[in-house]
Amino acid sequence: MREPKLYMSTLDEILSGVITDIYFERTKRIIERSGLSNVKVKMEAHVYSLPEGYEWAIYAGLEEVLAMLKGKPVDVYSLPEGTIFKAKEPLLMIEGRYVDFGIFETALLGILRFASSIATKAARIKIAAGGKTVLYFGLRALHPAVAPSADRAAYIGGADGVSGLFSEKYIGVKPSGTMPHALIIIFGDQVKAWKAFYETVGEEAPLITLVDTFCDEREEALMAARTFGEKLWGVRLDTPSSRRGKMKEIAEEVRWTLNLHGYRNVKIIISGGLDEKKIAELKDVADGFGVGTSISAAPNIDISMDIVEIEKDGKWIPITKRGKLPGAKQLYRCKGLQDYIVPWGEKPPLCPDGSEPKPLMKKFIENGRLVEDLPSAKEIREYVIYQLKELGLLQSP
Repeated sequence: MREPKLYMSTLDEILSGVITDIYFERTKRIIERSGLSNVKVKMEAHVYSLPEGYEWAIYAGLEEVLAMLKGKPVDVYSLPEGTIFKAKEPLLMIEGRYVDFGIFETALLGILRFASSIATKAARIKIAAGGKTVLYFGLRALHPAVAPSADRAAYIGGADGVSGLFSEKYIGVKPSGTMPHALIIIFGDQVKAWKAFYETVGEEAPLITLVDTFCDEREEALMAARTFGEKLWGVRLDTPSSRRGKMKEIAEEVRWTLNLHGYRNVKIIISGGLDEKKIAELKDVADGFGVGTSISAAPNIDISMDIVEIEKDGKWIPITKRGKLPGAKQLYRCKGLQDYIVPWGEKPPLCPDGSEPKPLMKKFIENGRLVEDLPSAKEIREYVIYQLKELGLLQSP
């Protein structure tokens, strides 16, 4: 009998280039057999179109890409991780012999697309929530092998908390979470389950009770408030769609009842099947949201890579396939996402206010050696939030 196994790549397989598309491996063999191993290129990562309705995206996954390319004989230039970008702008450039890094294109793009897609959706959710608390609960929608990367990307994009037990180890963020219906069903009594949670977890986490398991949400919310008084931080509504009705009206009823009985301090958290539209409708009646699938299954930020220059006789020659802009590029930025894409080495125009635009592409790896200090996930998240506020997209609650 064949034993079951988990289908996931090992770190060695990723770093050695085994996790790739077959045509990259064949291309490497052909180049080597044809005596072209020493050909050097500059290869650029970019997005030529964003998902429908998107005017910008968040660049994420750079640290993992650098971990993959570190120690290889290449130079790597990139935007800082967490930078908001638009279509056609350069994100990352690798310079070196194609045979030394071309085989890593599959893994590199997989990392950047995965992280940027999740980070961008998390930012859009945070904006829709009007700056209110957003917790990412989307790991169950993903293969467990990518859980740390997903939590990191969602946090970078603006989620206030993530649920992964491992998140403190990987990204320095204590995990957030309330309680599942399973706990209450096993106890068979919501009050006993809530008390057991509080007695076991104590001050590890704010006391947020799930209030829609056996009874009406309004009744269970009041039951929790009377049981715990000032110890109760909040109540969570996770009613399935089959019984939900209009969630806004349910939340309004819960809020009214809690206020009526003197529990104005108790916050309302809503979770379950939420997207940007639903959150925008609920932000006035909720204090926070638990969001999972809509972030995990975010529209793909379609990052691709193309050779933009090739070295011939000691000179760099701009070249690329049809439909793409040849030549290495620098991205300059003025306030308000006013950007200039300029051929590398050329001077950009002044900003509309007469100031000098800021160059964003900088060297992170030189001949395999890391030359730029990397920020923490917390610092990248702060950078994202700063940009969103600067653009007027995010207001403090």
